[in-house]
Order: sequence, then structure tokens, then C-alpha cells
Amino acid sequence: MGRVGVLLLNLGGPEQLEDVRPFLFNLFSDPEIIRLPFTWLQKPLAWLISSSRAKKSQENYKLIGGGSPLLRITQEQGQALQASLQQKGQDAQIYVGMRYWHPFTEEAIARIKRDQVTRLVILPLYPQFSISTSGSSFRLLAKIWQEDPVLQQQVDYTVIPSWYKRSGYLRAMADLIAQQLDQFSEPDQVHIFFSAHGVPLSYVEEAGDPYQKEIEDCTDLIMQALDRPNAHTLAYQSRVGPVEWLKPYTEESIEALAEQGVDNLLVVPVSFVSEHIETLQEIDMEYREVAEHAGIHHFKRVPALNTHPIFIDDLADLVVSAINTPSLKLDEVPQMMKQVKMYPQERSSGWGMTTVAEVWNGRLAMLGFIALIVELVSGHGPLHSIGLL
Repeated sequence: MGRVGVLLLNLGGPEQLEDVRPFLFNLFSDPEIIRLPFTWLQKPLAWLISSSRAKKSQENYKLIGGGSPLLRITQEQGQALQASLQQKGQDAQIYVGMRYWHPFTEEAIARIKRDQVTRLVILPLYPQFSISTSGSSFRLLAKIWQEDPVLQQQVDYTVIPSWYKRSGYLRAMADLIAQQLDQFSEPDQVHIFFSAHGVPLSYVEEAGDPYQKEIEDCTDLIMQALDRPNAHTLAYQSRVGPVEWLKPYTEESIEALAEQGVDNLLVVPVSFVSEHIETLQEIDMEYREVAEHAGIHHFKRVPALNTHPIFIDDLADLVVSAINTPSLKLDEVPQMMKQVKMYPQERSSGWGMTTVAEVWNGRLAMLGFIALIVELVSGHGPLHSIGLL
């Protein structure tokens, strides 16, 4: 089989405060994060947003120690995965490829080539698929492979699109939830609150993103694995901007539960397997404050999986299975193939996009871009009022 490698894909995060602005620029430069009708608008808009949001984001990272722990935890997960694989008789080198900060996916691929890996498992550390997470990394990898004959000849790879149905993952999540439930005086009366990272509604309705369905399925499966009588709610966090995102929103759902008399709330970060800014600051601080202000007196959060032994052991089984089964290529990923074309330049007239519509899309985009510049200069406008700038 030759040398085996496992490429762990993740978002990445700024490790120190001076990394925040360039990290945000990389994030908003990705067309999977902000969809624009013309690619030339992407980087100027990313520069404007990252420049305007950097100070506020830095303040948030200060609250959790001055940087994201995501890389450290991902590396620990990789080390634990490698050890578990060795116990199962499978030697493999683990590589970490981050989408928006070091070590970038491109850096990981360079090391994979250097180490002369011949069999590679591509494993995103996102249990559920979304075009803005796994999909973004898959598109980047597809481009890298298309442009590199050495990779095409040297590396036989297989992709794991999503894995939220894995029994080990579900058991690990249920175990963490049960541990926290049992810390309440009346565990069965605690309301379990699943909070997933949101995506714009258009991703689901227009771009065919399966994320919402996979999150809903995952929540149901976790509750089945938990096998407790607790009521539960699913909501979506981390929305930005004026567009509509998946609902219900986390903060609104917390307030609604408080109005219904819920006083014991256990929050489960269902789309995250590592602690990072969305768990440590957004949930632990912002949403805790929302809950307390709404009248919920007992607020706890389930920790992220990190290196939970059941979770890591299950990931190792998943990797071994992927190594020993026929390869799934990037252009064969079902979640990617089901999507409609995301960008105007990819669409044909069959999707109903006329030349006149394209022209007006461009004009509207330009007007929006000019309005954004005016708002940044003046310090007033709708984006400031909703907290995006």
C-alpha cells in the first residue's frame, strides 16, 4: 500500500491578536463564505470587512486568552488518532490542513508530497457537510489536484464527506451530555439546547447545501443515543449581516424558552468537535448573558469532544475503513454533486439567469459596494446598526 497519510481539514483560527485581521481577510475572501456576482469584488470586500471587524474580534479573542486554541486541539486530536490507528495495526502519518490560517491546506499538501505519501484519507473535522466548511476545502483540494500532475500520479486519495451518523461519535456526544445532565439536581427536567453554527438560508434553498438536514438528523440521532426523557431544542448561532440565516436563532430561542419557564438549560455545541471562539466566547459568555438576563438561572454547556477516547477510536475505525474500501474522489462526493452552481459565471441559461439579470446583478453589487465604502467612511448605516461593522 505504501505510505499512508490522513489529512485532517479544519477552519483554522488566529493564534495571537495580530493574526486576527489577516485571518478574517482570508475568511471573507472565500466565495463560499460571501457569495458575490463578480470575483473581482471579493478581495476588496474582504479587506473592508476584516479591517472594520478586526478590533471587535480581537477583543473577543482577548476574553479567551488572546488567541484560538483550535490548532493546538486539532494537533492533539491528530496525535491521539495516530496512536489509536497504531493500536489497530495501521501506521499512518497525520497532517493538518487549515482553510484560513496556518498550517494552510496548501502547506499540508506540500508535506504530503515531500513525505511521498501514496495513500491518503481526506477527513474533515466537521461531522456534517456544508458548502462553507467541508465544501470549501474540497473545492480548494480539487483545484490543487487538477493543477499538479505529481499529485495525480503519486497519491491515491479517498474523501470522507461527513460522518455524523457514526455510532462512536454519537455515543461520545451522548456521554458528554449525560455527564453534564447528572450535575443538575433534577437531570430529567433539564432542557437540552443544541446550538449549531448557522449558514445563510440561501445556501440551503438556492445552493442545495445539505447542512440543515444533516444537523437535524444528527440532533435526533444524538437524542436517541442519549436515551433520556429530556425536552430538546435545535437553534443556529453566529449569524452576521443583513441576510436571513437558518432559523431559529440561538439567542431568540433562549429567550423564548425562558418565557416558557425553562430554568435549567444545557447547551450542546453540535457542529463543533473542538473548543474555539464560538464555544468559549459566544456560547459561554454571550449566550450565557442572554440566558441570565432572560431569567434562566442554571446554564451549563457540554464541552467539545476534543480528544474524547470514544470519539478518537471511532475516527480511527473510520480511517481504517476508508483505507480498505474503494476510493471516493472529490468530484464524486454526493453532497457536492447535488449542489446547483453557486456563482453566476457557473450558471447556464437553463437556470433562468438571463444576460439582463446578470447586468443588473452587477449593477446592484456595485451599488452595494459603494454603499459599504460610504458607511465605513461615515461610521453610520444599516451594517453598523446590526453589528456587522
